[in-house]
Amino acid sequence: MTLPNDAPLQKIQFYVTAPYSCGYLEGKLAQSLIAAPHHLIDAGAYNGLIQLGFRRSGKFAYRPHCESCSACVPVRVLVDEFSASRSQRRARQQHANLSAAIVPLAFSEEHFALYQAYQIARHEGQQEPDSVEQYRNFLVQSNVDSMLVEFRLNGELMMVSLVDIVHDGISAVYTFYNTTDCHCSYGTYNILWLIDWAGQLGLKHLYLGYWIEQSRKMAYKQNFLPQEALIDGEWLRLNKPNKK
Repeated sequence: MTLPNDAPLQKIQFYVTAPYSCGYLEGKLAQSLIAAPHHLIDAGAYNGLIQLGFRRSGKFAYRPHCESCSACVPVRVLVDEFSASRSQRRARQQHANLSAAIVPLAFSEEHFALYQAYQIARHEGQQEPDSVEQYRNFLVQSNVDSMLVEFRLNGELMMVSLVDIVHDGISAVYTFYNTTDCHCSYGTYNILWLIDWAGQLGLKHLYLGYWIEQSRKMAYKQNFLPQEALIDGEWLRLNKPNKK
């Protein structure tokens, strides 16, 4: 692996996990490259790692490292050039009555209840939702510049978005929302809101994690254009805005 000459990255080591069942492609095994030790993955180090395609889960910084598969492609939206499609503008209008508040990263019973309900509704085959400890490890622990965005409708919590702030953008880590309204477009609205916020902060990119062409769960990411993909170590422009 070629590392940038950033001082915060020079003491970091990397190891490859044992194979595990892929969460996105049925019947596939996956492996991850982990950056260690975890206490050195601070905001400065993570600024460099995200440029190399790494993501964060709790205090773990990782990226896919599968020997026979390269389906996971890191993508980021070009904030200054983004233009919402007609369907995205409808989603923005549909949820314009949501109020947003940026809150510190901390455990909340209200957030946890919404997260559990979201897991049950969205994660097929999952016998039971994550425990409090699993939730804390996944969403509440961080060594980088992280925060939560709450979205409410008439005071009721409808969506929570966990984000990291890096030197050139916002990284969308995880979002969960109320699934009782089957006609909602909360996920789309969240990304649109984050793009707008990144623009207000003067940041160039919204990092969306990994796009996987064969995964239905990840297909939505290709709808936010234009964007760049990390291919063979370079961020390359993929496409042009879609006006659909």
